[in-house]
Amino acid sequence: MQLLNRYQISIFIIIAYLFALLCRMEWVLWAGGYSDFIWNNQLMISTNDGYAYAEGARDMIAGFHQPNDLSYYGTPLSTLTFLLCKVLPFSLETIMVYLSIFLASLIVVPMILIGKEFGHVKEFFVASLLASIANSYYNRTMAGYYDTDMLVIVLPLFAIWGIIRLHFKGDLISFLIISLSMLAYNWWYPSSYTLCVAITLFYAIYTVVLERRNLKNYQAILFMILAITAAPYAVRLGLIIALFGLIYFRANLLSVRVMIGLFVSVLALFVIFGGLNPIWFQAKFYLFRSLGDSSSVSFYFYNVNQTIMESGRIDLDLFTQRISGHWSVFIAGVIGYVLLCFKFRIFLVAIPMIGLGFLALKGGLRFTIYAVPIVAMGFGYLLYYLLKRAKIAKINLIAFIITVAALIPSIVHIYYYKPSSVLFKTEVNVLDKLGKIAKRDDYTLAWWDYGYAIRYYSDTKTLIDGGKHLGRENYAVSYALTMPPLNSANMARLEVEYTEKGYTQNFGGKNLEQILKDYNYIELGEFLSDIKKETFSPPLKSRDIYYFLPDRMMGIFPVVAKFSRLDLLNGKEWAEPFFVIATNFAQTQNGIALDNGIIISNDATHIELGGQKFRVNSYIETKYDENMKLNKTIHNIDNLADIYLIYMVDYGRFVIMDREMFNSSYVQLFVLENYADTPFEPVILEPAAKVYKLKR
Repeated sequence: MQLLNRYQISIFIIIAYLFALLCRMEWVLWAGGYSDFIWNNQLMISTNDGYAYAEGARDMIAGFHQPNDLSYYGTPLSTLTFLLCKVLPFSLETIMVYLSIFLASLIVVPMILIGKEFGHVKEFFVASLLASIANSYYNRTMAGYYDTDMLVIVLPLFAIWGIIRLHFKGDLISFLIISLSMLAYNWWYPSSYTLCVAITLFYAIYTVVLERRNLKNYQAILFMILAITAAPYAVRLGLIIALFGLIYFRANLLSVRVMIGLFVSVLALFVIFGGLNPIWFQAKFYLFRSLGDSSSVSFYFYNVNQTIMESGRIDLDLFTQRISGHWSVFIAGVIGYVLLCFKFRIFLVAIPMIGLGFLALKGGLRFTIYAVPIVAMGFGYLLYYLLKRAKIAKINLIAFIITVAALIPSIVHIYYYKPSSVLFKTEVNVLDKLGKIAKRDDYTLAWWDYGYAIRYYSDTKTLIDGGKHLGRENYAVSYALTMPPLNSANMARLEVEYTEKGYTQNFGGKNLEQILKDYNYIELGEFLSDIKKETFSPPLKSRDIYYFLPDRMMGIFPVVAKFSRLDLLNGKEWAEPFFVIATNFAQTQNGIALDNGIIISNDATHIELGGQKFRVNSYIETKYDENMKLNKTIHNIDNLADIYLIYMVDYGRFVIMDREMFNSSYVQLFVLENYADTPFEPVILEPAAKVYKLKR
């Protein structure tokens, strides 16, 4: 027992860490049973953004990348992965899958260390178990989730631990824990700036209101401000070390006048190197959600944030589940946090993390992750607080039983939450073939969801990706995918050539404005009319353009269309396209009943929707033969009708659409392979994905 007490902290950390790690292995065991998720003898990752860092790491291993290819070469996660590849006997793909398991599980360390400072280790051990597998934290840090989220909560918790340690111990090492944690956090995840500023501000308010005579608090605030200025990281690190040396060796020189001078100097650095600009940017993106992307002066574009699921607003039930697994655990956690703040007022510095978590109700479910550890700490504290007040015998046994019960919802969630890899093996096979055909400075046009993966597997350039997808950037790609092949080809060539031209002429990504200027168009409408004509002259070809058209994009095709279905002069959206997919259907007396309420007549001459009947223009069946050549059976029914009905036999899928969507490049090239008499030629034609090359 004496040995247990002596090494209690270490034992609790090891147990909690192994628990978090083993729970994350569940996805590996499940996914390993599906060959579709395996490429190059390793599971593929499950997050789109991960391929950005994978590309950066790959290029760092190679030692080079193409100019202006948007590679994440030298970014923190790419750098860490590159270094691990150099020192460990594992492949890049293996490190990508498993890295989050080991780094994300570190969340238990600062949580238990905070409990040690408070003198409530058992309570915070319970909290660490809860937080390490809470729904939102698990979802964004599980195996295969190769992204910066693996440390996005760990690092600020270390900073908060440093603040609490300083409060109780007053030692100088706490200054380094606070500032270096914030510095590392800002390096690892630049968007952390807002949270770091909020923690610094709340700590300053706490100091002024409750500990205004505590000199070390003011010194700590100086360290925090130095850590979060936008000065180069080497400069910040040097200033932190210099300030620490001054306090350590010459504390007697820190008179009131000197402290005031230091504050003024540090705040000046803060303002000069960026100030509140990053915070304002985040607020505009997640809170104000304007329809138009007015970063282009002349035009309004659709805001991508309106289509990202993780940025969507959520209801209270999902909100509590994401943070604590169950609403009852959440409520107990909030109550416990309030009690903790009454007992240890220094824990008020965690309010910014709670506040950012509650921002999910407005800004989207991605923010819930920030509240996870704080609410978990509240639960652990409340659990032991109530058991002690009730004077229950065998308190640890009862606490164990209740903890297991509290963990069950999150464990059940882990069992059922089974995301697939970003791409399937068949899709990666297509991109791998493309990489052997295309040059590195060629462009592959696809929706932004596929941008990073395209660059990783085919090593070609892309117009848009998970980071470069503002409305103005998405407009041209949306137009190219949803307009007829001729319009599409002209827009694609314009966008690629002007994107490349923009790297040297620096017109700020405002390609459309520059196009209108160079082509002497006064009216946007005149340009959009001319681009549909054979007589339109696109720029001279400097490189090849390939279209990557995956089957799975069909599910988001109406969303893709939104970005080019609006009036760019005022931001007003046009009517939604009619594009319906059905894979569940049954034969009835009245016809074929689809699971979305549509009924197709037995002779396929009309559809019934909402009690109304609509004539069908054409009914088309597509089917691959034994040589994987697509055959089409076309039944022309009513040339005046606007509804088209396609049955994709091999996919077991009906697709019903209006004339505009039928004529789109995606439908014509992927679904029907109607490339004759178009500016496109087929390169790879496979059921999972098809690649076409622009001939002009």
